[in-house]
Amino acid sequence: MCLGIPGRVLSVHDVAGLRMATVDFGGVRREVCLEYTPGASVDEYVIVHVGFAITTVDEQEAQRTLDVLRAMGDAVAGELGEPLPPGDDARLPPSRGAASSDPVPTARPEEGRSAP
Repeated sequence: MCLGIPGRVLSVHDVAGLRMATVDFGGVRREVCLEYTPGASVDEYVIVHVGFAITTVDEQEAQRTLDVLRAMGDAVAGELGEPLPPGDDARLPPSRGAASSDPVPTARPEEGRSAP
């Protein structure tokens, strides 16, 4: 199974002419290529697939997705090489966090999705 995992861009740098970043996946940090997301910058969230950031996503959606991925256990370890650390309920300020009644998305269709 291949997953797109959300992570927060910690730093951006150049490696041999490629735009790269250190990205934090809820406690696991990896080097990621940003060539497909030229607008991504520090403190923004990107969806990463096989070492490439493929799109940006807002913080709330990233945290929701990380929560779902934590519940999947070994699937994430296969992609990152180690499991995600347990979640921290205090990671988001209350004004930016998801309300407890918000449903957790189980799938996100990429095809045919229109911009807001």
